[in-house]
Amino acid sequence: MYEGIVQDLIDELGKLPGIGPKSAQRIAFHLLDADDAAVRRLAEVLVNVKDTVRFCEVCGNVSAEEKCRICSDPRRTDEVLCVVEESKDIVAIERIREFRGRYHVLGGAIDPIGGVGPNDLRIAQLMSRLGSGETQEVILALDPNIEGEATAAYLSRLLAPLEVTVTRLASGLPVGGDLDYADEMTLGRAFLGRRAV
Repeated sequence: MYEGIVQDLIDELGKLPGIGPKSAQRIAFHLLDADDAAVRRLAEVLVNVKDTVRFCEVCGNVSAEEKCRICSDPRRTDEVLCVVEESKDIVAIERIREFRGRYHVLGGAIDPIGGVGPNDLRIAQLMSRLGSGETQEVILALDPNIEGEATAAYLSRLLAPLEVTVTRLASGLPVGGDLDYADEMTLGRAFLGRRAV
């Protein structure tokens, strides 16, 4: 245990996802050894991100504008809508350069144990988007874990009465994994081999 503010820094860094106590300690001491300009720049970027980044009013992706670059792109088709849990999943799918449709970010997955229900997600906004009738296919690109499967099952039942094809990414993604950790080849094959639900 370190004294005062150093321990506070380690504790705060340890709250970040994927950062354990040892990593938090290494990062803290790296920051202490770094020159003042680099640390101040990091602090400015963190504050600037919190002050300027918002969520796209259409799809829920992170954006510096009211509409993200994907929703603003006229070359994208509205006929296919890819539903993901988080903005980071869009980045993973965009890396394969196969998908030319639009996205919808739910903001998580149904997790009764964690206290997340359908009303806590952007499902009402999804239904509103589908009301225009332009979308012909909805791809459920959700994490292949218990929460993602529960969310996919819920959305499949909800979307069944609509005149849209509902598909799910094919196998090839590891159960219990996250989309943003999948390599391009695995994700590409899963995307091309998606199936109806």
